[in-house]
Amino acid sequence: MELIEEFKAQLKGKNASIVLPEGEDERVREAAKILAKEGIIEPIVLTDGEEIEGVKTINVKDYDISEMVQKFVERRNGKIDDEGARKLVLEDKNYFGTMLVYMGKASGLVSGACHSTANTVRPALQIIKMKKPFKKTSGVFVMMKGDERYIFSDCAINIAPTSEDIAENAVISNETAKTFGIKEPKVALLSFSTKGSADSEETHKVEEALKLIKETESEMVVDGELQFDAAFVPSVGEKKAPGSPVAGHANVFIFPSLEAGNIGYKIAQRMGGFTAIGPVLQGLNSPVNDLSRGCSIEDVVSLSYLTAAQSL
Repeated sequence: MELIEEFKAQLKGKNASIVLPEGEDERVREAAKILAKEGIIEPIVLTDGEEIEGVKTINVKDYDISEMVQKFVERRNGKIDDEGARKLVLEDKNYFGTMLVYMGKASGLVSGACHSTANTVRPALQIIKMKKPFKKTSGVFVMMKGDERYIFSDCAINIAPTSEDIAENAVISNETAKTFGIKEPKVALLSFSTKGSADSEETHKVEEALKLIKETESEMVVDGELQFDAAFVPSVGEKKAPGSPVAGHANVFIFPSLEAGNIGYKIAQRMGGFTAIGPVLQGLNSPVNDLSRGCSIEDVVSLSYLTAAQSL
């Protein structure tokens, strides 16, 4: 896959490492073997004592967690005590792995093969937290087919985003697109309406998001509200949104709700033949990413390289 090969080239000699907390999952173990054999990034697999040939493992039960507990309590600002922190990192490997990232002992974390998105995201938000001035993480998919490459967001986290949420998501996604090889992002704020063709609370929310972006991001190429065909098809874009800097040429698509984003990426993946890498969590101080529970070994490998690339 071209994008993954780009990441491999970027990562050579960078000594990046990725925590894989789900050492009990066969797909994760096999992916770790592949990563270790390729030797570009180091996988660190969390286990309860099982070893994996050729792979660095950490036996959570035998690990000295004293420093980890101290830093966890400090990071939570009194919201958890020593006993609670000790219990959590020993019983939940996602917390243990996230603390390794926070403490600088790993570049990032990939989980979700046998845990929910919430189990992956919660420790990241509590411990790693958001980069300032951002307030909410969002989940993007890198959609690829042949030479085509697009960003779909938010497809994983925020159920009913406000105008402020949509605006923030768009700004972060614009930067994410550059990280993932889209040199000139053109960001479309999607809706069921194009430039006032419908009048509703939902369309006004997208219109307001555009205004908020324009107030702070004068160089960003963004427009909305746009229907998907107006954003994607040049002839439709010219007809429905003449003069738009984005219509007909968008490569970053911001969905107005989680249901739209989740349905949209799965249609593109299953009916359109696109490969969907993600969801990639945006805006965190260090990269933590979530797998689908239906993931393949190849998905674990690809997301590990993508996560490591985010840490550069």
